[in-house]
Amino acid sequence: MSVPLWIWAAVLAVILAMLAVDLFAHRRAHVVGVREALAWSGVWIALGLGFGVVVWLVWGPEAGGEYLAGYLIEKSLAVDNVFVIALLFSFFAVPRELQHRVLFFGVLGALVFRAAFIGAGAVLIDRFHWILYIFGAFLLYTGVKMARHSAIEVHPDRNPVLRAMRRLIPVTGSYQGQRFLVRQDVDGQDGRPGRRWAATPLLAVLVAVETSDIVFAVDSIPAIFAVTSEPFLVFTSNAFAILGLRAMYFLLAGAMHRFGYLRYGLAAILVFVGAKMLLADVYKIPVWLSLAVICACLVVSVGASEYRNRREEGKDLTARDRR
Repeated sequence: MSVPLWIWAAVLAVILAMLAVDLFAHRRAHVVGVREALAWSGVWIALGLGFGVVVWLVWGPEAGGEYLAGYLIEKSLAVDNVFVIALLFSFFAVPRELQHRVLFFGVLGALVFRAAFIGAGAVLIDRFHWILYIFGAFLLYTGVKMARHSAIEVHPDRNPVLRAMRRLIPVTGSYQGQRFLVRQDVDGQDGRPGRRWAATPLLAVLVAVETSDIVFAVDSIPAIFAVTSEPFLVFTSNAFAILGLRAMYFLLAGAMHRFGYLRYGLAAILVFVGAKMLLADVYKIPVWLSLAVICACLVVSVGASEYRNRREEGKDLTARDRR
């Protein structure tokens, strides 16, 4: 698959333009409601799927299927990321009207870090083919671990990057609007008043969100390399899925409890792509089969979650009627 440099530049320009539109639309701090989040989710999903159609038409069904499989993997794994972000926002007591600003810069940083990871992964796979087996074994281990541990915990106080930031720069005791850094009045060593830079808790939250996304990238990047080794498809499927992370957060954060079995579906996807990597030199699983398995895991896990929710709601109604 040959991708000219100008196409890379055009795709990056579209991504940056959409980020600029999103930043302009949310330049004022406000609480993002469900209706607004649903509308933006529709925009980002349409953009991601629309780009998949372009890939299909320009490079053929094989490339289009690989992009779509990578997009679905990243989009599904982002659900876990949403839950972690919700826990971090709760831990730091981030006001709802400031959450979008953290998510915007979090997504911007995630694009940069993941581009670096994808570049490094492509080089490693090209030079050391055997590393695919390490990636596959790691994904199998991660999938089994995810299935066995249903609860997610966050411990920002143990985050070494966050602790290093706090040692380098003081952090204010309260939020200062949408600002990440502020100037504070301090008494100098000679007793004269002075001013120094200080971080606000909003910067601490951003650091925690960025480092958690790096951890998730360790899972998602190898998983996408299981369906395609083309860096352009790996990056674009990642990028267009990540662009919708903010809207997905505001849409799903308050309803994560309704997806109790989704983690098992995500675990099954990781196990499947891990096995696909391990079998790559023996049997190449067709793209259509990968898409079918990924979709089936998501549909079954979401359907099972909704079935359980309705059963529990029915039991609650029955218990109330008996009273």
